[in-house]
Amino acid sequence: MASTRIPRGVWVLGLVSLLMDTSSELIHALLPLFMVGTLGASVLAVGIIEGIAEAIALIVKVFSGYWSDVTRHRKPLVVVGYGLAAVSKLAFPLAPSLSWVVAARFADRVGKGVRGAPRDALIADLAPPAVRGAAFGLRQSLDTVGAVAGPLLAVALIGYFAGNFRAAFWVAVIPALLCMALLVFGVHEKDEPAKAAAKRISWRDARRLDRRFHVVTGIAFVLTLARFSEAFLVLRAQDSGLGTTGAPWVMVAMSLVYAAVAFPAGRAADRGRATALLSAGLAALIASDVVLALAAASVPGVLAGAALWGLHMALTQGLLAALVAATAPEDLRGTAFGVFNLASGIALLVASTLAGFLWEAIGPAATFLSGAAFTAIAWAALAWHARAVPRLDGRR
Repeated sequence: MASTRIPRGVWVLGLVSLLMDTSSELIHALLPLFMVGTLGASVLAVGIIEGIAEAIALIVKVFSGYWSDVTRHRKPLVVVGYGLAAVSKLAFPLAPSLSWVVAARFADRVGKGVRGAPRDALIADLAPPAVRGAAFGLRQSLDTVGAVAGPLLAVALIGYFAGNFRAAFWVAVIPALLCMALLVFGVHEKDEPAKAAAKRISWRDARRLDRRFHVVTGIAFVLTLARFSEAFLVLRAQDSGLGTTGAPWVMVAMSLVYAAVAFPAGRAADRGRATALLSAGLAALIASDVVLALAAASVPGVLAGAALWGLHMALTQGLLAALVAATAPEDLRGTAFGVFNLASGIALLVASTLAGFLWEAIGPAATFLSGAAFTAIAWAALAWHARAVPRLDGRR
C-alpha cells in the first residue's frame, strides 16, 4: 500500500522556506515604502524593478532545474540558492541609493531562482504520489507562515525603531542565517548515483513534456499576467489610510489566509479536485481585484481584498506545482519546473510593468481591474482545457 505520510525531508524543507520567507517578507513588506518614501522612486519604477526581479528568479529556474536533472543532485543547488539570498539580506540595511537596493533585490531573486526548481523537484522526489498534493501544500503553507511572521515583524520593528527602515532590515538577517543551518544539516536527498550515471539528459529531452504539461503551464502563464507583484498591495494599503507603519498589515492579512488554506487545498487536490480548486482560486482573484479597485479609502476593504488574494494563492500555487510534478517524467522534473517558471517569469515581468504604468497613468483602480480582466481570460482557458488537467488521485 502506498505511504500516506509526508516524509521528514519535506517537513524540513517547509521549515527552511518558513525561515527564509520570514526574512524576505520582513524586507518586502517595507521595501516599496522605502523605495518610494526614502529613496524617491516612482510607482512605475517600483513596478519595473519588482517585475524584473521576480522574472529573474523564475527565468533562472530553467537552468537550475535542468542542471539538477543532469546531475540528479538537487540539494547543492538548493543550498547555493538559499545561501545567495541570505547574503543579499546584508545589502538592504547598508544601501545608500536606489541602485544598491536594486542590485540586492536582483541578487536575492537570483538566489530564489537557483533554488526554486531543484527544491520543488526534490519535494516531488521525496513525496510518494499519494501525498504529493499535500506535500506541496504543506511546503507552501509553512512558507506562508513565514510570510505572516515577516510582515508582523515589519509592523513591530518599524514602530519600535521609529520609522528607521535600515534598523528593521538588519533583523531580517537572523532568520536567513538560521535557514541555512537547518538546510545544510537537516535535509538529505535520495542517493541515486547509479541512476544518474545511466541516464543522460539533454535539452532535446524537453520535447517529452506532453500536452497536459503545456496546458498547465499555459493556464499558469495567463494567471500570472493577472497577478502582478504584491508590492502593489502594500502601496494600495498605504493609500487607503494605513500609512507607512500600518501598510504591512495587508501582507499579514493575505498570508494568514494563504497559510491556513494551502495545506487543506493540497489534501483536496490529492482527492481529485484539482480543476475545481483552480476554478475557485481564479474566482477568488477576480473578487480580490474588484474589492481592491473599489477600496479607495477603505482600510477594511483593502484588508478584505488582500485576504481574497491570499485565498487565491492558497488554492492555486501549491496545486500548480503538484500538477507540474504529475505531468512531467520523473527524470525531467527539474527541467519541467524550470520551463513552467520561465513562462510565469515572462508573464510576471509584463504584469508588474503594466500595473505600474496603469497606476501612474490612470490610477490604482485601473491596475486592479486589469488584473480581474486577465483572470477572467485564465478562467475561460481553464474551462476550455479542463479535461487536460490531470487528477492527482491517479484516475482519469
